[in-house]
Amino acid sequence: MTPDDRDFRREMASAYRSGWQFIDLATAIPHAGDSLMVTLFGQPIVVVREEDEDVRAYRCLRRPRGAPQPVRCEVRYGMVFVNLDQRDHQLFEPDITAATPRSA
Repeated sequence: MTPDDRDFRREMASAYRSGWQFIDLATAIPHAGDSLMVTLFGQPIVVVREEDEDVRAYRCLRRPRGAPQPVRCEVRYGMVFVNLDQRDHQLFEPDITAATPRSA
């Protein structure tokens, strides 16, 4: 591995891994049971449309008998995004004005 490779990997891990990443359009997995396999920052990720029509993402572990680890996944405007960061980041800020009751 060259120094450039190490710098590139370090930059990818610090700058991009902590944000929401576009995976594909939700129409790529239109039916319950459909799945999409992608590699994101060297990690295999499977995006699945579950039986309840929700879209979920899982990190595929390479350990023996390792169960898939859930990954944060959101569908917005027909696009699927995942976030590999374990910290609590929201894709969009909640609209608190809509939830605030108005006084009469």
